[in-house]
Amino acid sequence: MAVKLRLMRMGKKKQPTYRVVAADSRSPRDGRFIEIVGSYDPRREPSVVRIDNEKAVDWLRKGAQPTDAVRKLLEISGAWQQFRGGESGSSASAGSSGEGAAEPADEGSA
Repeated sequence: MAVKLRLMRMGKKKQPTYRVVAADSRSPRDGRFIEIVGSYDPRREPSVVRIDNEKAVDWLRKGAQPTDAVRKLLEISGAWQQFRGGESGSSASAGSSGEGAAEPADEGSA
């Protein structure tokens, strides 16, 4: 069974909120899921991202593949860095190039 971390649409018509869920890749978008990992509300200003990092990292270590949208949310919450940092030292530097790359460059030049 291939597990994916993906968004499940909730809310009323034209007012979406999303749950981040671990689901079988063959199940429909809003169908059966295994576990709720977090939520995402894009309509608030700023957008609200609530992710249980422990659950997310646990699913990633079990081999769950995040969709592109969920991967960005995991990077925002810090779960992606936790997962990459716990995997090995060489991939930790490659995984942090997305969001954290600007901070060390600023610190080094200051």
